[in-house]
Amino acid sequence: MAKLRYYDAASVKKPEAPPKAAIYTEFLRTGRINRRAADWNPVEKRYLTYDEVATRTAKKLETAGDTTHSRINAFHPSIRFPKLLFQRTLKGSPHLGYCHVTAAKTQFAPLKDIKWSFYIANFYADIGDGEQFFERINLGYSRMYFAVAIDEGEEIGRMVINRTLRSDGLLFRTHDPKVALKNVLQLGARNEQLRKIIRSL
Repeated sequence: MAKLRYYDAASVKKPEAPPKAAIYTEFLRTGRINRRAADWNPVEKRYLTYDEVATRTAKKLETAGDTTHSRINAFHPSIRFPKLLFQRTLKGSPHLGYCHVTAAKTQFAPLKDIKWSFYIANFYADIGDGEQFFERINLGYSRMYFAVAIDEGEEIGRMVINRTLRSDGLLFRTHDPKVALKNVLQLGARNEQLRKIIRSL
């Protein structure tokens, strides 16, 4: 993939309207060529480093994660999720990233106490099989909300995808924030009665 270059769109100045053309030019009048910067480059782009892009992406992702967590916990007093915010940007593409919002555990019919994590990404993708977390990144959607089943890995403190329920470990994946909210609330509901209420919304 070609190396991307990023520039600060906010710093781009709109070009000023050029002055009306005179009957004679400055060169004919004075014999000199005017080399003022405004005449040479009216639109100046300031290119950003990958670190600057990653910092801006991280800030946007953390804001989205914080807002999403507040909305989830505002639904019902009996459903509360811990705030576990952290974000990562993709190597080589710092404008793409994901934010971990919360983690909890729930019960599925044959299995008990399945641990899961809820994420937001600013792209749409499949969950990878190996070391690569994302595969087939699609920029067609502005965001992806998803939850994956997790389990403790061999290393202490490292979590891995639990693929016992599904091959990719996904519990749900959507680009619709309302559907994502509904799914997270169902995962966090303590009993079937509360899940039915959430499903009916």
